[in-house]
Amino acid sequence: MTAPAASAAAFAPAAVAAAPVPLTPVFVRLKLSLLRNGLKGSSKRKAVWITTLVFALVVAFFTTLGLALLHGHAHAGTVVVLLAAILALSWTFMPLFFPTGDETLDPSRLVMLPLRPRPLVRALLASSLVGIGPLFTLCLAAGSVIAVARGAAGAVAAVVGAPLLLLGCVTLARAVATANVRLLSSRRGRDLALLSGLLIAVGAQVANFASQRLFESGGLSRLEPAEAVVRWLPPATAVGMVDSVSRGSYGVAAAQLALTLGALALLMWFWERSLTRLMVTPDGSTIAASAPVKERGAGGVWSLLPEGRTGAAVQRTLRYAVRDPKTKSAWVSALAIGMIIPVFNALQGSGSLYLACFGAGMLGVQMYNQFGQDTSAFWMVAQTISTPRDAYIELRARALALGLVAVPYTVLVTAVTAALLGDWDTFPAALGLAIALVGAMMCTGALASARFPYSIPTEGAFKNVVPGQAGLAWLGIFGGMAVSALICAPVIALTVYLNVADHHDLTWALLPLGVAWGALATWAGLRLAAPTVARKLPEILHAVSKG
Repeated sequence: MTAPAASAAAFAPAAVAAAPVPLTPVFVRLKLSLLRNGLKGSSKRKAVWITTLVFALVVAFFTTLGLALLHGHAHAGTVVVLLAAILALSWTFMPLFFPTGDETLDPSRLVMLPLRPRPLVRALLASSLVGIGPLFTLCLAAGSVIAVARGAAGAVAAVVGAPLLLLGCVTLARAVATANVRLLSSRRGRDLALLSGLLIAVGAQVANFASQRLFESGGLSRLEPAEAVVRWLPPATAVGMVDSVSRGSYGVAAAQLALTLGALALLMWFWERSLTRLMVTPDGSTIAASAPVKERGAGGVWSLLPEGRTGAAVQRTLRYAVRDPKTKSAWVSALAIGMIIPVFNALQGSGSLYLACFGAGMLGVQMYNQFGQDTSAFWMVAQTISTPRDAYIELRARALALGLVAVPYTVLVTAVTAALLGDWDTFPAALGLAIALVGAMMCTGALASARFPYSIPTEGAFKNVVPGQAGLAWLGIFGGMAVSALICAPVIALTVYLNVADHHDLTWALLPLGVAWGALATWAGLRLAAPTVARKLPEILHAVSKG
């Protein structure tokens, strides 16, 4: 072998190794490996994934079949265009509330790799098309275009429109997730994940109310003005384009196609810019750590609290409600759902002012398991309790913190419901009963906190009880709610009697009676629970430290 040939042979492997490797196949294989490896070693996780896949496929099949059956219906275009807009909104905001659902949503993990933004964007987009969510979206997109496609031109447009809708949704989700990746990896991002269940509940109530009002006042024809606007908003324009082609409006269809492609290109550009900025910008956590710390006193609203142990315990409890993700989620969910149920029933014309007691009960549940929110840090509180008197003051402060929110909130919910129903005559009786219920649940909550404490896990957004203690949680909460109803039985019986006997002029007396009854029940519960807390401090600490 000659010297030049030997030299070329020696350098051939290096040249092959230096050749650029296409990123897209690598990232698709990486996504498949993440899915496959995530199912290894955990039969429970595998069962959940398979169940989710089967459920998604069943729902997708019947939804797609239902959309296909709309073919030829007068309002088929209205339904599918609005459905495309809902899909786009879901894809846009879902990563903000479920940031841990996909390990590839955080591109900052690729910072140390020598990757260029544009090929990286294409690779991430391709890997984003792998999963249950994209498959479900593709099925809905296919059903949507089948519902409006007519003729050969419509069929061709449908073949183009369905993938464009899927690409638009996925690109929108990725662009939003990349632009907010710092938020998603922060404490506020975890708080958003914890509040996702609340938003789903609120959205379900809004959708239920809107659907009822819709079919009571003209049906789908009332949605046509909204559909006329939405069909020009990408990526819903992809479905609108198929409908326009089927109607023979080729000029309109061309404009909608151009708008869809332009929006997709703009989203890709925004995604690339956000990705570039993320890759070259340092994490601000070290900058914030090096900044001088400003001293903050306990002034402001905290200065209104009483001094001593009571004020400190009230402030600690309220700060938990603002800063601790699990406690914040529980409080916000109780506040929102407690308002939604009576208000939406009043708006639907089937409500009752006494449904305000539901909101009072939702907040009353927060009194249960008072020591569980402290987790293992309860040992610091336990060190300051040596007598039943100390335990009583600690429980009284926690009840006071809850009462500072629960009582004004109960008044607000009752007043709003009364205004919507126009039933101010029943307002005193309903408010008195609701406040009595709050007091009764504070009573049973203090007793349940002393006798049935359990640990709240720090990991897992939707797990509020550690394994093995679920029975304690259910016993404390449901047993306490049943006993609370028995404690309020005299007030309930008097309320029923005054209404049945037509003594409406005396129902105003239920307001002071309910306030007094609630205060008495709270005092009695705290007095009964305090000796148990002082006696069982080691057991309580052990029970709440398993998370």
